[in-house]
Amino acid sequence: MTPQTTAAERAWWPSTEARAVIAKDLTELSAELTTAALARIADQHPWFAQLEAEHRSWVTLVARSGIDGFVTWFTSGGEGDPGALFAAAPRALTRRITLNQTVDLVLTTIETVEERIAELPADEQLPLRIGILRYSREVAFAAARVYARAAEIRGAWDARLESMVVDAIIRGDADESVVSRASTLGWVSPSPGVAVVIGPTPADPGAAVESIRAAAGRNSLDLLAAQQGDRLVLVIGTSATTTDQLVSLVAEFVDAFGPGNVVVGPIVASLMDAAGSARSALSGLRAARAWPDAPRPVAAEKLLPERALAGDGHARRALAGELYQPLVAAGGDLVATLSAYFDTAGSIEATSRELFVHANTVRYRLRRVQEVTGYSPTDARDGYALRLALSLGRLLD
Repeated sequence: MTPQTTAAERAWWPSTEARAVIAKDLTELSAELTTAALARIADQHPWFAQLEAEHRSWVTLVARSGIDGFVTWFTSGGEGDPGALFAAAPRALTRRITLNQTVDLVLTTIETVEERIAELPADEQLPLRIGILRYSREVAFAAARVYARAAEIRGAWDARLESMVVDAIIRGDADESVVSRASTLGWVSPSPGVAVVIGPTPADPGAAVESIRAAAGRNSLDLLAAQQGDRLVLVIGTSATTTDQLVSLVAEFVDAFGPGNVVVGPIVASLMDAAGSARSALSGLRAARAWPDAPRPVAAEKLLPERALAGDGHARRALAGELYQPLVAAGGDLVATLSAYFDTAGSIEATSRELFVHANTVRYRLRRVQEVTGYSPTDARDGYALRLALSLGRLLD
């Protein structure tokens, strides 16, 4: 008997001689019971017929091992491990047959045995019924352990694979192989848009990632997440069309990060382009301390001035190419007006006198600057970026 068997449970066991007689009857029926159980499984569960022949043979092996195992277990007075029946099948069985299907298999086999028990002599039925209940309980726990171990192994492998994918993106090595690995983790490819989010690692990274996954699921976001030292890196697949929309979505789970700045990289077209978003996010994270009042989360593009000052060549070229050059191309003395506006400490009247134009002309040109660049010269933060763009544009022109 198993060590867990109590005195009360031992009371129902028949004597050794009686068990031997009962076991003899069961042994003679074991082949018939296996056949009946498999026929019942095929009749009641459509998934069985859809299995390949090799996989159906595994199920047959488990069913036969379960029935033979019960006979041996009952004869020995409860000695042995009922869960050993799963050792008869290859480990790959857990990848082909789900836990629910395994439960169906066990229940159907037990029901078949119970029906046949009812045909045995009355004095044999009670100990057999109690025995099959105890045996099935142990088998159920064993099945749960088998699938739990398989899930842990798959989970550990998935976590390693996810870290490899994220690391490749951070290093700028994203290629078709990375996309293929991501797809095995459930990444939908191609995603409408991809962005990288980087922030401080929290005290409990595992719990943080799970809460982020839950929030991402609610918002229909694809997610790859991995801890890299003191940073938590998220690769997000989203249908958002603007960075501002994505920042609003990230704000829902930003508290899962540790204390400090959380930077959202720009949205790119695909996972293979995600290295560019990661580069911007990393640059923004390094430079964010120069803007103490930066929002959390903050878009990397909002940190262009700090990134440029920190030595980010991409940020310098972005300021010159996306702010200064469009103003030059737009003409209308926008660059001269903007320079005069900054040189006169933001005074409309002083700017108009400097340029010998009406104040309303200055106001119109400043509105045009905002239309062309998306940055308002009258806003302190935007004005900071525009002034730096003027200097960088002249240097790089």
